[in-house]
Amino acid sequence: MNGALGIGLVIAGHGRNYLVEAADHHAVLCQSRGKKSDCVVGDQVRWQPTNEQATQGVIEGIETRRNLLYRQDEMRTKSFAANLDRLLIMVATDPSFSESQLSRALIAAEEARIKPTILLNKIDLQEATAVARQRLAPYKAMGYPVLEVALKARGDAAHGDLSPDLARDQLLPLLSRGSTLVLGPSGTGKSTLVNLLVPQADAQVGEISTALNSGRHTTTHTRWYWLDDSHQAALIDSPGFQEFGLHHIDAKDLAHWMPDLRAHADGCRFSNCMHDQEPNCAVRAAVTRGEIAGSRYRIFRELCVELGNKRTW
Repeated sequence: MNGALGIGLVIAGHGRNYLVEAADHHAVLCQSRGKKSDCVVGDQVRWQPTNEQATQGVIEGIETRRNLLYRQDEMRTKSFAANLDRLLIMVATDPSFSESQLSRALIAAEEARIKPTILLNKIDLQEATAVARQRLAPYKAMGYPVLEVALKARGDAAHGDLSPDLARDQLLPLLSRGSTLVLGPSGTGKSTLVNLLVPQADAQVGEISTALNSGRHTTTHTRWYWLDDSHQAALIDSPGFQEFGLHHIDAKDLAHWMPDLRAHADGCRFSNCMHDQEPNCAVRAAVTRGEIAGSRYRIFRELCVELGNKRTW
């Protein structure tokens, strides 16, 4: 059947199948037209029902995006989430976090104009916490908010006042409006966080997998969860990847998306300075003076090489 076009929100996807939340908040199983699918979670799409109950449909087009994020697995880059308001980057005191992964996430957020917040978990490990705080000091100095928690799954023994309810009370005001993508590699406690904020998350994963005919209880695809009944706040979980894709960024623009380098770049002798071997480079001088952390400059140079050698994806 043919019906009027509606506007809906993509809340999950697998292959060419998508779950689209219609204007009345009921879920519609939609397919994209053609062989190639460009929709991602967070997209606003134009869809048309294909049955009388409007439980199935076809996606006719994608509305203009405010922003778009990319993921990178091995040598492949692919878009995975759009129209985000906030990025919550989880790191832990143990295992020690990758500063390169953290920097990539922050660069992706800067370029997409998404507000990032760093969430440091496992602060009940005192010695490891001291080291983690020292490593995060340059990021706090750049103005990035850093929240500290010791997340405990419900049923775990709480240490002092580090209870699940306190963690929820600490985090929910931050997430009270808009869409937040939560990112955290294995061991950071991201699953614990998602289950604390969305108690029905496990059940929803199974329902989504069944609805999309993915054939398995998938844990590798991006999913959208509402945090409130009024649908004003959402949490987006995207497990199964290690790094943000940055190959849409030109190497010559990279320093602009790194606040500590950007603060000094205007002082370089050459306007197109790559902050490598050029004379009178204000960025390298700031590194020498300790005003830019050596680890950050090393990450910058590594990314310059990577982006300078990028393929056409």
